[in-house]
Amino acid sequence: MRMFVMFLSLVCFPVWAQSVSADVEPSSDVIEEVLVVGEQPGPGLWKVSKGDHVLWIMGTLKPLPKKMTWHSRQVEEILAQSQEYITPPAVSIHVDKWDKLMLLPSLIGVRNNPDGEKLKDILSPELYERWLALKKIYIGNNSSIEKWRPIFAANELYEKAIDKTGLTQDTNIMDVLRDVAKKNNVTKAGPGTVTDIEKPKQVVKKFKQTPLDDVECFAKTIERLETDLGSMKARANAWATGDVEALRQLTYVDHDEICKSVVFGAALAEEQGLQDIPARKREYWLAEAQASLAIHTSTFSILPIAELLKPDGYLAALREKGYVVEEP
Repeated sequence: MRMFVMFLSLVCFPVWAQSVSADVEPSSDVIEEVLVVGEQPGPGLWKVSKGDHVLWIMGTLKPLPKKMTWHSRQVEEILAQSQEYITPPAVSIHVDKWDKLMLLPSLIGVRNNPDGEKLKDILSPELYERWLALKKIYIGNNSSIEKWRPIFAANELYEKAIDKTGLTQDTNIMDVLRDVAKKNNVTKAGPGTVTDIEKPKQVVKKFKQTPLDDVECFAKTIERLETDLGSMKARANAWATGDVEALRQLTYVDHDEICKSVVFGAALAEEQGLQDIPARKREYWLAEAQASLAIHTSTFSILPIAELLKPDGYLAALREKGYVVEEP
């Protein structure tokens, strides 16, 4: 079930969705970065206001240092005093509970290439050799992954690599925010909608038989792991210590949009009404933010820090609508 939902909702790419991008590749001469440990505050808050009504936004990043624990008194105090907490933008995939149970047998092999192809049959010899070199370091002797679609193999390699680098996707941030909001009776709003999947067994069967144009996504993931792990650690440290300027300056090979387009551009995703998920997520969050700003004196929300640093991101849309945006 997890792999099916991963495909439909792009949950298979959480590690790619919250990184700060730019056009310049990092130097191969980057000094080995020592990851921070212990309690860290993270960056300050972005302030969006109109009159005396304020929306405070915390920028999140993944991955972060494994041995770091996030704690920010400023964030906790502002959230506790807010009237609404807007959770990250999302579109939920709904599958009936009975259908989930019936799906389990059909999910076997859902990650595999159609027609029994292996990675060496799909990738160029040069790209396959680069894959084998990284696989040896981060995955080891695993023959079953050679049958996987490139997009899934790339994601598995990425997750193993960041784990061995001392980074993690799992942090305490969402748990802390949830507990603070609950303790202080802050209304929680989820800006999103639900997409129902009808006849999920047929969707899974069709997905298994449908090729994906995912080699470029695979290649960009390989490139990032070859060039960016040192800078990835530097970004994690910069976020942990609140160094927003460093986050602006650190760069990496951007493969996120390519990998997203593989999923959302697939004919099967279009059939299920999932092709416009990124636009819908943005639309729902902006609508909720404006509604909350209109009626509450203080609102709190979180967004990927990449969105906050983009010149055409969510904040740019709010500026265009007349809101004042102040950076930390």
